[in-house]
Amino acid sequence: MAGATPDPSTASSCGHLTGAKARVGHFGGIARAVAVKASCQHTSEPAIGTPPLLFHGGPVMGTHSTGAVVVTPIFWSPGGHAIPADYQNVITRYLGDVAAASGQRTNVYSTLTEYFGSNGAIRYRVALGAALTDSNPLPASGCSVEGSDKSKIYADRSGYDACLDDGQIIAETDTVVSSHGLPRDLAHIYVMFLPKHVESCFYPGSTKTAANFCTINHQPSAAYCAYHSQAGSGTVYANMPFPIYRSPVGYTCGTEKDFGSIQAPNGNPDADVEISPTSHEIMEAITDPDTVTGWYDSSGYENGDECAYVFGPTSGTPGQLYNQVIGPRHYLTQEEFSNADFARTGGGCLQHT
Repeated sequence: MAGATPDPSTASSCGHLTGAKARVGHFGGIARAVAVKASCQHTSEPAIGTPPLLFHGGPVMGTHSTGAVVVTPIFWSPGGHAIPADYQNVITRYLGDVAAASGQRTNVYSTLTEYFGSNGAIRYRVALGAALTDSNPLPASGCSVEGSDKSKIYADRSGYDACLDDGQIIAETDTVVSSHGLPRDLAHIYVMFLPKHVESCFYPGSTKTAANFCTINHQPSAAYCAYHSQAGSGTVYANMPFPIYRSPVGYTCGTEKDFGSIQAPNGNPDADVEISPTSHEIMEAITDPDTVTGWYDSSGYENGDECAYVFGPTSGTPGQLYNQVIGPRHYLTQEEFSNADFARTGGGCLQHT
């Protein structure tokens, strides 16, 4: 993802908002924002990177030695930036359904079992950690909110009023982990969900240059929807900014690029959009927890990156389309990459094995 990022006001391709590389420093599994144009809808896309995925010699999550992967959602919901309860409930219910379906071969998580690490083979064994609502106040912005980004970011034409850099997100995640006495190891992923109106960037300082990769904005730094990494403390975490779709900027983290409109099988467009990048980051954290020694291709793309915005066949009615039945409920998530299928068919993106 390093290199020049196209100005969102002038970019005209169907491509992602990022440059050529898929990782920057310790940031991996970067779910990139994508252009929305009528000509980009209903397309069938091959894997995005340069598959197959290659193993880089390190440990992974979810093996017999690490045990079940406990996924703990943290909803940062401070005063003035409350995260709606229904948003939290839909996402937590999704993670609970994924956990309850452990071992089944009926959803994207079943593709995990073909990968391994120095500590053994990955199993589809997920547990839901107690969902945590974090009411700590936001710190002073570590990155800047430009005047033009204070409006016309979200579908309702509102914008940002705060900006957090990765160091601040790590610090808050570690604060919550410590305050609850939770472990930092390869059996635990902490998924930090940010509230609406909070911009997020890799680095502190200005958002005016492409080198500081940020969520969708009106600046050259506009780049991503989510990412995962491992902090120096050992915490495996994912940063999940509040989803942006139908944005006046012309880029999205949602499903309108593929279907012409947002699909909400659970009746909550915000949560339904956020579920796909949540799946993306959890899958990638399991297969490449430190973003260095796990599984990624020769261009740096991880399993979720290869199939970003590739959904495959769907069921249901327009506006509520889904491609995953997990437990009793319907979800729409991107497909995930399978080396085995790639070797067999040249494709690789699957809804399940």
